[in-house]
This record gives sequence, C-alpha cells and structure tokens, in this order.
Amino acid sequence: MPKLVDHEERRAHIVDALLRSAAAGGLHAVTMRSVAVEAGVSVRLVQYYFDTKEQLLLAAMQRLAARMGERVSGRVAARVATAGPGAPAPRDVVEAVLLEAVPTDEESRTFHLVYTEYAVLSVTDPALGGQAFLAAPNEMEAFLAAQLSAAQRAGQAAAGLDARQEAVVLLAVSAGLGLSVLLGQRTAHDATAVLGYHLGRIFPAR
Repeated sequence: MPKLVDHEERRAHIVDALLRSAAAGGLHAVTMRSVAVEAGVSVRLVQYYFDTKEQLLLAAMQRLAARMGERVSGRVAARVATAGPGAPAPRDVVEAVLLEAVPTDEESRTFHLVYTEYAVLSVTDPALGGQAFLAAPNEMEAFLAAQLSAAQRAGQAAAGLDARQEAVVLLAVSAGLGLSVLLGQRTAHDATAVLGYHLGRIFPAR
C-alpha cells in the first residue's frame, strides 16, 4: 500500500528549510533552488506547494509568528506554574511577550533575524505584502494595550498612563533592544534589564 503524503508536514519541512537558509546566509540570498537543496527535495516539489518565492516567504513569516505565539504561551505557563493556580497576572503576560523580542537562543535569533530582514524587504517589494505583514504587529499592540488596561482596572498598574501609548512604546523598545542584541551592541541579559526597568514604571507595585 503506497504511503500517504502528509502535505502540511511537507509544507512545514520546506518552510523550515527556508528559515535555516535565511538564518545562515540572509533572506535576500534565498532562492527556490537553495531551499530545495536545504530541504533535500526537488525545485519542482517546492514549486508544487509554493507558486512563487513570495508565497514561500509569507508562509515562513506565518510559521515564525505561530512559533512566537507558542513560546509566549510557554513563558506564561511557566510563570503560572511557579506562582500557583489562577489566571496569570497582566504583568506576567506583558513581560512574556516583550521578552520574546530578545534573542536568547538559536530559535529566537532566527526569528528576529529573518523577521527584521523581511520587514526591510517588504518596504521596497510590494509583492511581499507589506500591509498584510503589519497585521501581526497591530494585533500585538492591541493585545498589550488590553493587558495594560486590565492591570490598571485591577490596581496593578499606574492609573495615569495611556495604555495604548504605553503598548506602542514597549513594543518599540523591545524591538530596538532585540536588534541591538543581534548586532552585538548589548547582551540579552542587559536588554532584559532595560525591559524590566520600563515595566517597573508601569507596574510600580511589584
């Protein structure tokens, strides 16, 4: 009996090959052929699942976003396990999201390296879907603003702050810190300390 093909697994295998290639040589240097070589499949098979390089790149961004969500959930779950039963505190959720902007291991380094390069390329290449690319950051901004507002209502965050503006600032700070770690300007430990400093302003009771 012929083996059934798991198309989602095969698509994921190809996307992961792209991410490895991009992490090693830069997203700009990735081609359908280089991805095929890295995945150990034919170019025709890559093209069967992705008609264009742009489709493949977008799929890679979606996979990275999904993995980031899983890592954030894992951080929050770890905090809950340490603190005891009950819903995680808003600060724990906010901190978990922001810490994912700091490259602390190979997976997070790959995420930020590829994500940053994709963002830059999308500015000059409309085919990469620059506007669609903004959906995830916009959702994250709204999510953080909601967490900050919840913390204010619970008396856990400074009441006089503008939750939306603070969410914008925190995401900008975390993104800049992540880039500084990639460039070797500062260590992940130093970047985490800066984030802690800013969170201390918003959550003074902790």
